[in-house]
Amino acid sequence: MKKLLFILALIVSACAVQAQPLGRSAVKTDSLKSSILGAEVKYNVYLPKGYDDGERYPVIYLLHGLSDTYDAWAVKGRMKDVADELMNSGECRKAVIIMPNAGGPDIRKTWNGYFNMPGWNYEDFFFNEFVPAVEAKYHIRGDKQHRAVMGLSMGGGGSAVYCQRHPDMFSSCYAMSAWLDNKSDDVGTRGKDKDCLYYVGEAVREHSALDFLDNADEAALKSLRTVKWFVDCGDDDFLFDVNVAFHQKMRDHKVKCELRVRDGVHNWEYWHTALRTALPFASRNFGL
Repeated sequence: MKKLLFILALIVSACAVQAQPLGRSAVKTDSLKSSILGAEVKYNVYLPKGYDDGERYPVIYLLHGLSDTYDAWAVKGRMKDVADELMNSGECRKAVIIMPNAGGPDIRKTWNGYFNMPGWNYEDFFFNEFVPAVEAKYHIRGDKQHRAVMGLSMGGGGSAVYCQRHPDMFSSCYAMSAWLDNKSDDVGTRGKDKDCLYYVGEAVREHSALDFLDNADEAALKSLRTVKWFVDCGDDDFLFDVNVAFHQKMRDHKVKCELRVRDGVHNWEYWHTALRTALPFASRNFGL
């Protein structure tokens, strides 16, 4: 009898351990081998409280900025704390949040950026390999109505351009302090050395979100109107002017876009706070 009780206790204990991760949220690190990039690409995944096989969740792609990596949002931005608070309070629907890697701190020797450029076809990787792979692996509702993209700085510009070029993929875009164009600042492209920083600066200029609007025909503008847009930038951010110019062009082309200008600069204090608006914004627009 004692042996039977001991075995039952072990079974109950094992079940409790197995079920424990499902009772709370978690951020886990995963990776994907990319044939397009010829590299192993790491990413972080936020799994909401109660994540299990019985439900498929909306997904948010959360993009980092220049010189950061996939763990920036979790470590520097403390996104888990914000997501837990908002989902536990009901201000935000439970969602899987994916944080892919698209860079590194040595910006002259490490590829950064979300666009295709010589030796770094990241946009092809993102849409042809990454999104299909993670949405098959995790319990995600992989359709436009339940997919959002957001990011800061380089990731904010990447989010906006991804929605311009792939409006059929996303329900909403939240661009924080977004690097939307590179003509006035000319980051990385002034020197003669064509290093990794040169190519990302050139790619941002070639994929200008402002130029896209200037050149868009009515069919393209109609597609943009199927996406919910939000621009959030600090009043003392060095990218303030380009963010306001983008918003004005959206208004000129009758594409509805929210704009928030708050006290702040280009830093993690601002972006951590921005998440408290960004996640509920994405949540409100799921399923529309």
